[in-house]
Amino acid sequence: MKNFSVFLFVFSLCMLDHVSGSGIWIANELKFKKILWIRCYSKDDKFGPQEIPIGQHVEISFRINFWATTRFMCTLRQGPNYKHYQEFTAFKLSGFMDHGSLWDWRAREDGIYLNKGDQHISNPVNLQKVYDWKTD
Repeated sequence: MKNFSVFLFVFSLCMLDHVSGSGIWIANELKFKKILWIRCYSKDDKFGPQEIPIGQHVEISFRINFWATTRFMCTLRQGPNYKHYQEFTAFKLSGFMDHGSLWDWRAREDGIYLNKGDQHISNPVNLQKVYDWKTD
């Protein structure tokens, strides 16, 4: 019985480690004083809509689920007319062993850039352009 209790304790610690926190960082790096409109959602959570002024950001923190199926979808729109937009998967785990991280998104004039890491970068050099803007 004692061995079983030890097993349950160790198993619980492993599960708590797996159900860890993650997040999405979305920054407005648009020009010409454009506002960035955002709305994000998962199966269980909703964020926004919210407007982000130029040079500002939002951080959405959440816990990944036990089954490693956590996914967040986001819609970004460029103000003031909101003709340019993009709908995309802003966070997705790559498998059961993925414990999550912070996905750093940057909205720029020519598209939306990503840095997947543990924290945002104040002077990013390794951002990758992932999406172009769509037009209504």
